[in-house]
Amino acid sequence: MTITKMSWRPQYRSSKFRHVFGKPATKEHCYDGVPITRSVQDNQFCAVNPWFIAVVTECAGGGAFLILSLNHTGKVDPHHPRVSGHKGNVLDIKWNPFDDLCIASCSEDCTVKIWDIPKHGLLRNLTVPVKELQGHSRRVGLIEWHPTANNVLFSTGYDYKVMVWNLDCPEQVIKNPVKTISFHTDVVLSMSFNTDGSLMATSCKDRKIRVIDPRAGTLLQEGKSKSQKVNKVLFLGNLKMIFSTGNSTWNNRHVALWDQDDLSRPLVEEDLDGSSGVVFPFYDPDTHMLYLAGKGEGYIRYYELNSEKPYMQYLNDYRSHLPQKGLGVMPKRALEVRSCEVFRFYKLVTTKSVIEPLSMIVPRRSESYQDDIYPMTAGNRPALSAAEWLSGQDKGPVLISLKPGWKPEEVYSDLTPGKPQNNNSLESKYAQIRSGLPQQPVIEDRLQAKEGKESNAFNDMSNGRDPLPCSPPKTENELLQTFYRQQEEICSLREALAQRDVRITQLELEIMNLRNTST
Repeated sequence: MTITKMSWRPQYRSSKFRHVFGKPATKEHCYDGVPITRSVQDNQFCAVNPWFIAVVTECAGGGAFLILSLNHTGKVDPHHPRVSGHKGNVLDIKWNPFDDLCIASCSEDCTVKIWDIPKHGLLRNLTVPVKELQGHSRRVGLIEWHPTANNVLFSTGYDYKVMVWNLDCPEQVIKNPVKTISFHTDVVLSMSFNTDGSLMATSCKDRKIRVIDPRAGTLLQEGKSKSQKVNKVLFLGNLKMIFSTGNSTWNNRHVALWDQDDLSRPLVEEDLDGSSGVVFPFYDPDTHMLYLAGKGEGYIRYYELNSEKPYMQYLNDYRSHLPQKGLGVMPKRALEVRSCEVFRFYKLVTTKSVIEPLSMIVPRRSESYQDDIYPMTAGNRPALSAAEWLSGQDKGPVLISLKPGWKPEEVYSDLTPGKPQNNNSLESKYAQIRSGLPQQPVIEDRLQAKEGKESNAFNDMSNGRDPLPCSPPKTENELLQTFYRQQEEICSLREALAQRDVRITQLELEIMNLRNTST
């Protein structure tokens, strides 16, 4: 296999994301006076969701982190309440992807703690967690939530172990994880999951990249990079590839792209530059864009990825004189679609004690919703419970539309190649329409049944029979209740039809993209 050399230099081609640019927030929309931690751990130290910003802070007498309301911009009160239940420095924090009021934190005190945040934010210091996970023998440096299963958390520490926790158990203090992965020979530096969470990739201080079955705890693939150190690894689930960043033998910053089924040699590798800061990778599976942000600098490079050669296409970069210590990423469901925002960072700037929002914008003249840059994306509803995932089930993320006013009546999981699908799903129904097979009744049957009932009722009235099997309403209140109930049913049917139209449009766009790619 020949290794393809990648170049970050401009090689322009036709792409809707060619002119994406970074738009930093104005001073009044930044968060000023935040005592950002001085820890040398190569983590983000910041977690964001549509309600709150969490940032690890510098404080004496134990570890703590701030919870700021998203609209609490400007100067931050130095006495603002904190989450301060850890006895050692906090090393990592992550919001629950399916509960915007739940956050996990890990610390040098060898524990992982789960916190419930009030809707209105913190009014006083929070010191008592909802759950405490005790199992690591040394400090815990990294935590990750499962991408599709509810209440499944992964943690890894300096004891070289990765532990899988089921948070659905009633105990407040959990001492035994459901699975311990212990074949790493050094500290695990990063963890990443594929789309449905059935595979996990890890990078380790021993320079090896591993693909693991997290449920069984078995090693599936293992590869050793030529880099002196592999810092971060990122699973590109929809492309079936893995991206890694590190340092080469000559101490240049190094990136590589791997086939998830063959880690013997990278598909693409290249030295970026001679800087020393860790490169944090961020991937958007909806736009296939990869962002590379260097720690201690203001540059953010971004690329467009493809499943075929040349795999990575350099687009542009964002440059700022403000160096970032870490970055938080806003979930897609909270982006400003009217301004064509496709990604949003929150930069931790320690030199000025500031958190600066940075929006990545696709320039468009129209202010209407742009379907081509906002496909169906992962929402905030789990596809599986913890028990279902642990029993062996795998499902893709529950998809939602970012179109304003879109309210689904039902939720649907992403299609997973090679696995049987539910015959009642809209994806299966659409495939049956395309192939000419008999259709499964989903929404039309409900509409036809409703229309049929109305038609039969009219015929019965014309024939002098009572159209209702039960007695008619006797009071005005009963009439109003019947009317409201019918109105709600009609609204729900309309919402279901609107959602079906959105999904059909999305599938048509995907079919067009596949045809264009094949030609």
